[in-house]
Amino acid sequence: MLTALTLLQFRSHRRAELSLDARPVALFGPNGAGKTSVIEAVSMLSPGRGLRRATPEELIRRQEAVGWKIRATLSGHEVETSALPGQSREVRIDDKAAPQVALGRIARVLWLVPAMDRLWIEGAEGRRRFLDRMAMSFVPAHAEAVLAYEKAMRERNRLLRDGVADRAWYGALETRMAEAAVQIRAARAEALARLSAAQDGAETAFPAARLAVTDEGPEDLAAALAEGRRRDMAAGRSLEGPHRADLSAHYAAKDTPAALCSTGEQKALLISLLLANARALSAETVLLLDEVSAHLDSGRRAALYDEVTALPAQVLMTGTGAELFDSLGPRGRMIEVTETAGTSALREA
Repeated sequence: MLTALTLLQFRSHRRAELSLDARPVALFGPNGAGKTSVIEAVSMLSPGRGLRRATPEELIRRQEAVGWKIRATLSGHEVETSALPGQSREVRIDDKAAPQVALGRIARVLWLVPAMDRLWIEGAEGRRRFLDRMAMSFVPAHAEAVLAYEKAMRERNRLLRDGVADRAWYGALETRMAEAAVQIRAARAEALARLSAAQDGAETAFPAARLAVTDEGPEDLAAALAEGRRRDMAAGRSLEGPHRADLSAHYAAKDTPAALCSTGEQKALLISLLLANARALSAETVLLLDEVSAHLDSGRRAALYDEVTALPAQVLMTGTGAELFDSLGPRGRMIEVTETAGTSALREA
């Protein structure tokens, strides 16, 4: 799927090129060498702000500060995304300008990064974002529904804060929010159903998670928003709807909420969900695992590599040392990442 990748003035990489095949790729090197920047570049081949949620300005290589560009051959398409200083990100597919949401129709890019280790014990926003990225992988149009909902909600919130009392204006926005909410709920429900099916009976060393979505708002959202305008005006924002949803998870075998599990169990649940997501998609999937092996014992690492090599997905992983990937062996490619005087370099090991 991803057969060629070029980074230009991206993070610490002045220029980096990779040709890829179906084998898992293990990028190794010391902290700060630029390993995560490579897989972050791959994550920018999907809608949104990538695995570190960086702004376009934050991705620019500071030494030259001329902007950045990523080029890739992805699922038979020539994809380019870039940004100049002070400007928003642009996307081109097969040499034609395209919206970011169009990237979600070419390939599904999933990731697990260390910042997600606290997903189950921190605020609902991170879990909701995690849920929506999984939903988008199954239903690419989910990204457009979320954008439509958020745009209408922002406009409604502005009216609320300004004390506007125009019923027709509110009604139009609330109808748009309600229509998008139906699509959002449906995509989230499909994602949970497909993840559950992918976990059932799967031969895996990682624990199954039982998922549920809560607080998505009433079925008739338009009526609820209309009825709650006075309350929402006092709050200055919309207090009901799928933007307030939360994702709950239980360690199925122990019937224990993920928030009450050990740190290792929480990590294992996340890995299990990412693997299930990739299995359920079955094709056109790129899986990015940042520093995942450092938190696993040797047995779990070997089990993880057995599973990723069996996935119908392309996998890129990072780790500080080559020894973390010993049990991957010749099934994968080893790429050493080094950094000298602020410039990163890649070398096939």
